[in-house]
Formats: sequence, C-alpha cells, structure tokens
Amino acid sequence: MTSTQTRTALVIGATGGIGGEAASALVRHGWTVRALTRRAQPARDGIDWIEGDAMVAADVARAAQSVHLIVHAANPPGYRNWGKLVLPMIDNTIAAAKAQGARILLPGTVYNFGLETFPLIDETAPQAPTTRKGRIRVEMERRLKAASAQGVSVLIVRAGDFFGPHAGNNWFGQAVIKPGAPVKSVTEPSTKNVAHAWAYLPDLAETMARLLDRADRLGAFEVFHFGGHLLAWGEMAASVRRVTGQPKLPVMGFPWWLIVGLSPVVPLFREMAEMRYLWREPLVLDDRKLRAFLGADLPATSLDAAVATSLRGLGCLEVSHPLPAGEGGARRAAVGG
Repeated sequence: MTSTQTRTALVIGATGGIGGEAASALVRHGWTVRALTRRAQPARDGIDWIEGDAMVAADVARAAQSVHLIVHAANPPGYRNWGKLVLPMIDNTIAAAKAQGARILLPGTVYNFGLETFPLIDETAPQAPTTRKGRIRVEMERRLKAASAQGVSVLIVRAGDFFGPHAGNNWFGQAVIKPGAPVKSVTEPSTKNVAHAWAYLPDLAETMARLLDRADRLGAFEVFHFGGHLLAWGEMAASVRRVTGQPKLPVMGFPWWLIVGLSPVVPLFREMAEMRYLWREPLVLDDRKLRAFLGADLPATSLDAAVATSLRGLGCLEVSHPLPAGEGGARRAAVGG
C-alpha cells in the first residue's frame, strides 16, 4: 500500500487505556479509524464509533468491512470472566481479519512468562506460565501464530504495566494513586529492591503506529518488546512527589497480605493474588529488537512528564500545575543501548 492510499483500522477496546491511545495514535498517523463499542457514541476525535459487541462474531465482521488493520485491545476489566471472554473475542477478530485480509495488532503482556525466564525477557523466551491468565495469553498468541500461517499478518507488542492519562484497567490508576482527587499518598505494589517494568500508554501507542508505518518491513508474525520505564521500588512514588510538589508525600506498601488472605472469598482479590509474582521478582523486557528496528524514532517521554500527564488525566492534578524544572529524565528498560 502506498502512502497516498487510505489506511483503515478497526480498534476493538477503544474505550480502554491502550485501545483509546492506539486509536488516537493511528488518527495522528493518517489512518481512518473505526471503534467497536457496546454503546453508541457520536464520531469524535477523528474516530467513527460503531455499535456492536466483540463477543458477537457478526458484529465484529460488520465493523471490519474493508479494513486493513484490526487492533485487538479488548480486555475484560478487573480480570473478570477471562476464561469465558478472552479467547472467543480473539477468535472473532481472527475470523474478521481473514475475511478482509487485514493485519491484527495485539498489545501483549508479560503474563505469558513464568519465573524461569526472569529477569531479562526477550521475544523468543519460552512461555510456560503457571497462572490461568498467563495460559490464556499464551493460547491467544498461539492462535494468532496459527492464523499468520493462513495469511493473516500479526503484530504483537508486549509491554509492562500500563499507566497514562486514562484510568483504564491498570495498577497505576487503581492502586498506586486514587483517581479523581488530589494525591494524598502513593502506594508501591512491588517488593523493595525489585525493579518493575512500566509502559506509558501514549509512548506505547505511538510506537505501535510507527511500526505500522514500516509495515513493508514486518514479517507475517512479528513480536516486539517495549522496554518502557524500569523503576525500582520508590521511584514511581518519588516522581509523584516531584510532580505534585509534595516531597513528604506518604509512600505506602501494597496490602498484599490482605489480598492473599481474602482471595478465597473475593474473586477480584483471587485474580490479583495470582499475579503477585510479577511484583516480587525483577523483570526487564529486552527491547533491543525494537530499538534496532525503529532506531532514534522510538518515543521516550520522561518519567516526570508521563506521571504529570497521567495525574492530570486522572483528575489528580490541575492542568495548569507546572512540571518541576530540571526534573525527570526517562529511565528506560534498555539493554545494550
């Protein structure tokens, strides 16, 4: 496809954090963007909203008519009903992509990997997760790889825990800070002295769009790791302190003891406890392949700027609040670069 031809994308999950950012990034890069949503919405921000359900194959097929790309960013909130929803939704996306000859873009996670691959994980690391959600993620990618052998091009970009200006289904907006009010304290979910990979959603979405601008260089089944910000315990809290101008802002440890203790009777806590291992061991996504592919064109917002934008978007910081001068260089999970 030449640059003068219209590129059309369908985003499934555009009301979520990464889906919404991906839709916006694609619009900036000249794509015509449709978004599948269960509730009708007027066209806005260059996005055409189409009413339908990702669990209904006919709805996905209708929304995907004549598209060149399907972004599969659907993710059941709060870990609910993963076993019943995740795989049927990816099957509907695969069927629609086959019918249209479209590429599938999947925002991937680190759930696929067990402790034997830690701390440095590249795209070829073995996938032998011990968690139910991890096994579901592995099966999603297996089905996508099988589809790529049948003519469906697939791009997977795996990243660490999301944060950004929209609350979404992520730890930053649900545990690290309390959205909708000035910040009174910060919670650190990770174990002390353990580094954790965070992905700033606008950077991740822009990276995906730039990869798609180079689609002629992508293979039929292409996987990249997005390094993002590699933060030790206390570094996210330190950034929030700088951005809010509160150097003595209380920093709390996450109450894992309560989550684990109540997990037998609280379904959400059970799902959270299953993923605790990701916060207890150091994890670095090896992004050398991505850096080699994009070179200097890899987005890298500084940590303080990313945190400030996130807090503003979550209603925790006044829009006019200034970023502290001279603070906040990006600390990247980079290896060899």
